[in-house]
Amino acid sequence: MSTISKTYETTFIVNASLDDAQVEAVIVRVQETITKNGGTIKAVNKWGRKRLAYAINKRTNGFYVNIEFEAPGTVLAHLERAYQLDEMVLRNLTIVLDRKALAARAAALAATPVEEKPAAAASTAGGREPLFTEEPKNA
Repeated sequence: MSTISKTYETTFIVNASLDDAQVEAVIVRVQETITKNGGTIKAVNKWGRKRLAYAINKRTNGFYVNIEFEAPGTVLAHLERAYQLDEMVLRNLTIVLDRKALAARAAALAATPVEEKPAAAASTAGGREPLFTEEPKNA
């Protein structure tokens, strides 16, 4: 029986009172939990230290991290257990990314560089872009 991989996104808040090396160690442990259980990391976004909307365990600041990964559903149980055992993780949320949303995001990313190419070509041509595209009409 084969397991189907889905795309997941997990966001977690690490205790911000830790120094950068300790925060990085927590992030690496989460990544290792995902990869050891058959997942592959697609993106790691470190949003940095931010003020929490409300105190969590008497803490008012947290270091936000977002990881996008592909994995079979069995990884989620291991990941949730790792979050529970790690005292430095204040909160976490893991969701399944919708395939339609992923397709829309991929289409938007594919369209963005195409629009930037003409502007880059005009700026490398050495001349300025005209302010108006039409010829002025004489009245």
